[in-house]
Amino acid sequence: MGKGFFEVPVAVNEPVKSYAPGSAERKEVSETYNKMYNSTVEVSLYINGKDIKTGDTGTMSPPHDHKHVLGTYHKAEKKHVEEAISTALEARKKWSVMPWEQRAAIFLRAAELLAGPYRAKINAATMLAQSKTIHQAEIDAACELIDFLRFNVQFMTEIYAEQPESTSDAWNRLEYRPLEGFIYAITPFNFTAIAANLPASAAMLGNVVVWKPSDSQIYSAKVIMDVFKEAGVPPGVINVVMGDPVMITDTLLASPDFSGIHFTGSTHVFKDIWQKIGTNIHNYKTYPRIVGETGGKDFIVAHKTSNPKQVATAIARGAFEFQGQKCSAASRCYISKSIWKDVSTFLKADIASFKIGSPEDMSNFITAVIHEGSFDKLASYIDQAKKDSDAEIIAGGNYDKSKGYFIEPTVIKTNNAKYSTMCTELFGPVVTIYVFEDDAWEETLHLVDETSEYALTGAVFSEDRYALETAVKILENAAGNFYINDKPTGAVVGQQPFGGARASGTNDKAGSKLNLYRWLSPRMVKETFVSPTNYRYPFLG
Repeated sequence: MGKGFFEVPVAVNEPVKSYAPGSAERKEVSETYNKMYNSTVEVSLYINGKDIKTGDTGTMSPPHDHKHVLGTYHKAEKKHVEEAISTALEARKKWSVMPWEQRAAIFLRAAELLAGPYRAKINAATMLAQSKTIHQAEIDAACELIDFLRFNVQFMTEIYAEQPESTSDAWNRLEYRPLEGFIYAITPFNFTAIAANLPASAAMLGNVVVWKPSDSQIYSAKVIMDVFKEAGVPPGVINVVMGDPVMITDTLLASPDFSGIHFTGSTHVFKDIWQKIGTNIHNYKTYPRIVGETGGKDFIVAHKTSNPKQVATAIARGAFEFQGQKCSAASRCYISKSIWKDVSTFLKADIASFKIGSPEDMSNFITAVIHEGSFDKLASYIDQAKKDSDAEIIAGGNYDKSKGYFIEPTVIKTNNAKYSTMCTELFGPVVTIYVFEDDAWEETLHLVDETSEYALTGAVFSEDRYALETAVKILENAAGNFYINDKPTGAVVGQQPFGGARASGTNDKAGSKLNLYRWLSPRMVKETFVSPTNYRYPFLG
C-alpha cells in the first residue's frame, strides 16, 4: 500500500457559540432539549460493538427535575466485565497495528461530528443529565471535547516525530507502542469532555479500553458512544460498562492484562484503587500506568492592591459557575482587609442578580447540584455554619430539593482560617472568605499553602509585581494550574494543560502531550549498517 509522512490538519480551538437570544444555535439546542426531555432512552452496556441488556436497571433523571425520568440504563454483572476484557484484548490484535493515520482520521471525524450534527444533541444531553447551563454545556461538551480530539491527534503526530540522533553507520529509531494489555477509564459526572477524553486519548494511541462512566453522566455518555460509533471506532476498542463500581473495579484490576488506569474522580476512591493495584502488582504482565485527577480545594488570594471588582467577578464566576461542581472551582478565598468592603459589596450584588432554575430557561445562571447525596452534604455544612460562632453566612444559605436539588449560592465569612469549609472539599456553590490584615501577605500565602491537602488550581490577584513574585514562589507547590489576576477555572486544551499534584492527582496534564506519553511504551531500535568483525579494540594493540 501507499506510504507517506502525513501531516494532520493544524489543531485550532473550537469557537464558543454565544447562544444569544434570537440566535440559530439557541433555537436548535432548545428544540433538541425539549425533544430529549419528552422522550425516554434505554442505555445498554456496549461490549464488542454490541448493545447488551442485563435486565438490572437504574433510572436517569435531571438533577433540576428529579421526579422526571429520562430513561434507564443497564447494570453489568461480573461476566459482562470479563467479556469486556476479553473482547478488548481480541480487538487489540488489529487496532494496535492499524496505521496511525487511520486512527487519527476516526477521532478527527468524531470532532467534526460534534462540531456539526451532534453539537445540539451533546449540549442538550449535558444540560439534562448534569444540569449545566447552555454556556457551561457549550464550553464543555462541545468545545472542550472537540479540542481534546483535535489537539490529541496533533500531539500524537508530534510525539511520533520525536526521534533520537543517528550516525552514518547506525540508524536509531523510536517506536511508540501502545501498552500491552487494556486500559481502564473511570470518568466523572461533571465534564462530558473528560468523560470522552479519558477513553479516547488512550484509544487514539492504539490502546483498547474498558470505560465505566459515572452513574450520573450515563445519559450524555451514550451520546459520546453514538459519536464514536459513527466516527468509526471499531468494535471492542472502547467497551462501556455500568453498575457496581467496586465489582467492576475489582474484576478489572484482577486481570493480568490490566495495563493502566485513566481516572478522574474522588481522592479517596483513587487512593483505594492505587492500593488495590499495589496489592495485585505481582499478577500483572506489566507495571500499570496510574493516571489520576482527583479533588481540589482551590483558592483565590487578593492583595491589597487588587481591583475589587475583578476579584468579586473572579469569585462569582470561579465559585458558582456550574454550581461549583468543578474540581477547579474557587472554594476558599483570602481577601486583604482594605479591599474587602468593596469586594463584598460587588460580590453580593452579583449574587443577588443570579437567576436560579432549570437550564431549559437560558437566562438562568445557577441550576441544580448533581444528586441528593451532594445536596444533603452541602445543606449540612450550610446549617452548621449558621450555628457556629466563628462563621457567618453573608449571602445565600437557603436550599430546596422539592423539585430539583437546588442550593442557593452561598458565601460564608469566617474569622478562623482553618474553619471546616476552608479546608474540606464541598463540590458545590459554597465559598468561604477569610479576611487578612494588609501587612500579612507572606504569612497568608504560607497559610494558603499549608491549609489544604490538595494542589489543583489557585489564583492570585495583585497590581504589585513584587507581591505577585512572592506569591508565585511561596505557592509553587500549591497548585498545578496557577492563575494570575484571573479566576482559577477555565483551562483551555492546548493552552493550559490541566492537572494538580499532592492529593489532587498525578499531574499528568490533560490537554497536552504530557498525558499522551503515559499511554505509550517506546521501543528503541538501533540498526548497525556494517557490523564489526573483530572484538579487539585499539587499546588492546
